[in-house]
Amino acid sequence: MKDVLDRFRSGIERATGKLARIGEAESSAPIAPGKWSRKQILGHLIDSASNNHQRFVRAQLEPRLEFPGYAQELWVSTQNYQEESWGYLVACWAGHNRHLLHVIAQIPAEKLAHTCVIGESDPVTLEFLVKDYMRHLEHHLDQIIG
Repeated sequence: MKDVLDRFRSGIERATGKLARIGEAESSAPIAPGKWSRKQILGHLIDSASNNHQRFVRAQLEPRLEFPGYAQELWVSTQNYQEESWGYLVACWAGHNRHLLHVIAQIPAEKLAHTCVIGESDPVTLEFLVKDYMRHLEHHLDQIIG
């Protein structure tokens, strides 16, 4: 997991600097017709951090745990990230992810094999969830900052 943590740490710092250079107007515009804006994508990543924080902690406490699914469109629209300030969203995202980095670093190796079921999905390990979180994060950061 050390390589995962190192990549996560450097990715947070690199992305935070790049995100901070995006202006309010650019962050509010949809990235393509009919798509979310950068604000909405970053809000989605805040939701992802929040959901995964619960998973990463709770999954260590039980050998098998089931979690509800995540209705991303409803979460983003309900919270109306479009009307939030870009600077606040960047700070919130960075803070959440710095904390997740700390949480992940504390997971004992034997707990990484615990089984998690999310919604109707097939069971996966906690280790898979951590790595998948990072893949998901990188995918959406590429959408925002290229």
